[in-house]
Amino acid sequence: MNISPKTVHRDPAATVVLDVEGMTCASCVGRVERALKAVPGVKTASVNLATERAEVTGLELDRAALVKAVEDVGYDVDSPPIDLSIEGMTCASCVARVERALKAVPGVTDATVNLATERAHVTGLADAAALIRAIDGAGYDARLATSAASASDTTTDRKAAEETTLKRDMWISAALSLPVFVLEMGSHLFGWMHMAVMNTIGMQNSWYLQFALTTAALLGPGRRFFLKGFPALARLAPDMNSLVAVGTSAAYGYSLVATFAPGLLPAGTINVYFEAAAVIVTLILLGRYLEARAKGRTSEAIQRLIGLQAKTARVIRNGAVAEVPIADVRPGDLVEVRPGERVPVDGAVTEGTSWIDESMISGEPLPVEKTHGSPVTGGTVNQTGAFTFRASAVGEATMLAQIIRMVEAAQGGKLPIQALVDKITMWFVPVVMAMAALTFAVWLIFGPDQALTLGLVNAVAVLIIACPCAMGLATPTSIMVGTGRGAELGVLFRKGEALQALQDVRVVAFDKTGTLTMGKPSLTDLHLAPGFDRASVLATVAAVEAKSEHPIARAIVAAAVAEGLVLPEVTEFASQTGYGVQALAGGTRVEIGADRYMEKLGLDVLPFAEVAVRLADEGKSPLYAAIDGKLAAILAVADRVKDSTPQAIRALHALGLKVAMITGDNARTAQAIARELGIDEVVAEVLPDGKVAAVNRLKALGPLAYVGDGINDAPALATADVGIAVGTGTDIAIEAADVVLMTGRLTAVSDAIALSKATMRNIRQNLFWAFAYNAALIPVAAGVLWPSFGILLSPVFAAGAMALSSVFVLGNALRLRRYTPTPV
Repeated sequence: MNISPKTVHRDPAATVVLDVEGMTCASCVGRVERALKAVPGVKTASVNLATERAEVTGLELDRAALVKAVEDVGYDVDSPPIDLSIEGMTCASCVARVERALKAVPGVTDATVNLATERAHVTGLADAAALIRAIDGAGYDARLATSAASASDTTTDRKAAEETTLKRDMWISAALSLPVFVLEMGSHLFGWMHMAVMNTIGMQNSWYLQFALTTAALLGPGRRFFLKGFPALARLAPDMNSLVAVGTSAAYGYSLVATFAPGLLPAGTINVYFEAAAVIVTLILLGRYLEARAKGRTSEAIQRLIGLQAKTARVIRNGAVAEVPIADVRPGDLVEVRPGERVPVDGAVTEGTSWIDESMISGEPLPVEKTHGSPVTGGTVNQTGAFTFRASAVGEATMLAQIIRMVEAAQGGKLPIQALVDKITMWFVPVVMAMAALTFAVWLIFGPDQALTLGLVNAVAVLIIACPCAMGLATPTSIMVGTGRGAELGVLFRKGEALQALQDVRVVAFDKTGTLTMGKPSLTDLHLAPGFDRASVLATVAAVEAKSEHPIARAIVAAAVAEGLVLPEVTEFASQTGYGVQALAGGTRVEIGADRYMEKLGLDVLPFAEVAVRLADEGKSPLYAAIDGKLAAILAVADRVKDSTPQAIRALHALGLKVAMITGDNARTAQAIARELGIDEVVAEVLPDGKVAAVNRLKALGPLAYVGDGINDAPALATADVGIAVGTGTDIAIEAADVVLMTGRLTAVSDAIALSKATMRNIRQNLFWAFAYNAALIPVAAGVLWPSFGILLSPVFAAGAMALSSVFVLGNALRLRRYTPTPV
């Protein structure tokens, strides 16, 4: 592995823990230990084969060198990604700066930073301490991030404190700015106001008062802009704070000279702009306050998921019930749940029955009955009964914790559409500062009388009106709200990129068994010959089939049991290879099999000819039953189509998509199902290992999403442009998918695609606003309308426009919280 020759950061007197993969014996342990001890600075190296971990201590340890030493002797080091919480970022330029700082750390392979979530996701070999130092060096505060569930209270408290501080400072700034604004702007707009000021305190005293109030506003509530903006400027990495700091300083500094040293200014240019500096601070604080409130609402969905977790559980230990914190519950514990309580962790019922509201997982409003052996999920709500269950998954292993992690991962991801935004925002602030300087120079050289003051005012307006915040928030806020709304609808985006890819899908291909259908055969048809009773025939046939292990036989038995029938005793059971089975049931001779078996017995199946043709057209294979030498019934067993399947396919057609089905069934059966459901494309007689080839063939029709639930669907899910796993399926399928449906309800597929389209439409609206706003108003602020219309934009209005720009983007993103799929 090549290690970048960049500056290497080392920790004095440090301990580094490495997860080593590939060790199989004590010799491996010795080899790894020797390799580690040979690295300069290593004092001790201890390798544990059971835990597959190496613990290294020493002075000024270089993690990258330790990893290289292990890899050089033939073993791998697992380097899990590191998530960091970052404070102090205000705009897209901050995001670009932090990403550059992280990518410069030796061993980092990739780093993505999200302004909305205020998090960084870093992959590679670098350790957390080096990453945090890099962020600190860029001018921001960072710490290791914990999961949303465990950090919820801390994050909520921190954001609430930030919101409270912004609100307080905004009102203080408003109280200080209002008199300044009234004194200066009132005198310009109203003659009587000007005369009142001149006849009372006088113009010079008015300026002194404005100076005192503005100074208090800048050094008090506005101090944050200078403390962050000027250091960033000194590092040649200006950000949003730098724009505000330079703009307000220019207006304040010019006013200071005009007030206390007017002789330094040319005649006719002695004016003050204290009101611009003070009001700019107030309006930007107002924008930051509204932005903080809106950002808090973008994460409401994940906060609601976290709120579903129970705080305590009643655990049976040593024969007694004890209420313990949820963190103390262990796998295997017996847990009691009373009516109205939340199930604390995942498990299976051991005693009692109840009905549980599982809408937080499945989106289905109807409670689900739970009896002995039924699985229960942490966070769901018990309705009526009391029961005891055995805990199977606790802590971060519960389904709810996994859902939260999936939502977090999707919200922290970057969409491909963000790449262009990142390139622009990296240079946005420096370009704006250059434009402000150019504006001042052009006005100074070519401007009319008072060119100096006009140049200053317009340059300040350019600095203030530029809004990289809106560009930085345009994509991540929509992703946060969209993925959060998806979680509420039972749609989990495991990868943020799937949110963009899903909008382009033109074909949705379904695996048939277990996805479009229930996944197990059931009795669908039973037609009787004259003189026979349904219950008697079904009980007799089921009694004989109970001796067989064939899936069709089990389906017939299950139907009889479901109807509460008593099965007669069976003797002399025999299988007729290629034909069917025969036995004595309750002393009566019974034969069950295909039409050729009936013909062999000399029985005429013509009375059931019409039914047999219909069943064949529906893709079902008919079976016949003869009782006591007479043809008694024709019956069919099939994998029943899910109730939600027809509606799901109609919904996909309503979105203008083609629907395909991939199945191992013979072509006739597959075509029958396709006709019934309105499926456009059918790929039949596909062997389990042929699904990838089938997916590749269907891709010729356009970008493709594949929906499946089984282990053998995993390769196809990975091959498709977007893999959608049904959450009732296997873990392997879910791991291979980009999107997970937390319910077997297939209408969630169209919900996911429609939500993707709505979210991407929202992102494009936000990006259009952010870019159009800056493209249109920066030239106006520079004064392009002055020659033709005599219009100039006051820095005060520029500050108001800038503040509202971010609020508009956030408000537009929050509309996705109300997104509801259109019923079909």
